[in-house]
Amino acid sequence: MAEVVEHSVAAELTSPADEQRIEKRGGDEGGGGGGVPEEGEIVSAETQQLNRQTEAAPKKHPLEHPWTFWFDNPNGKQKQATWGSSIRAVYTFSTVEDFWCLYNNVLQPSKLGTGTDFHCFKAGIEPKWEDPKCTNGGKWTASPPRGTVGKGALDIFWLHTLLAMIGEQFDEGDEICGAVVSVRARQDKISIWTKTASNEAAQVSIGKQWKDILDFNEKIGYLVHDDAKRQDKSAKNRYYV
Repeated sequence: MAEVVEHSVAAELTSPADEQRIEKRGGDEGGGGGGVPEEGEIVSAETQQLNRQTEAAPKKHPLEHPWTFWFDNPNGKQKQATWGSSIRAVYTFSTVEDFWCLYNNVLQPSKLGTGTDFHCFKAGIEPKWEDPKCTNGGKWTASPPRGTVGKGALDIFWLHTLLAMIGEQFDEGDEICGAVVSVRARQDKISIWTKTASNEAAQVSIGKQWKDILDFNEKIGYLVHDDAKRQDKSAKNRYYV
């Protein structure tokens, strides 16, 4: 499955967008332009019907912010100096309909290969410590239980996290950069990245709301990016909820 993911995920994510662009172009170009006829112009019944269909087409619902999916499946363990070099942007969406079109056509986290990181960040923010919006921030991390249901909880946690972010359900939503699901052999993880680690009240608010959204009762910790960079694996969480 990991090999399939490496070669097909990007194509699967972009194909719905290609289909929608084709459909949009078809709607725009059909019927000789589909516009209002000029004075004296004879309009066929077929063109009139097409115009009515175009006018009746459902409008998309814009999101507060556009979001970008990023995909990372490094080959083996990378050194710290090259971390992030394999991350690539896949697709940016800005409406509810485009989100569901993508979500319904991409592999669920439970089906991704071990070592994969799948990100969803606000457009214009890269999922890297070096990004100006992320450099002074940190992340909350939750580990969905596996138990007897396998990795089903991972998919549910990921979907609920995405919906809460793009639906602006967090009181401190401006603090949120994005989220990442990390598929690992020993323990899968989902993290929410935020902008300002020093703003304890905002981070604690996000952490508490996220736990409520996930209906997650375990304690979660907030790790500051700067601590992680300086102390590596010995870095300690700064906040807990």
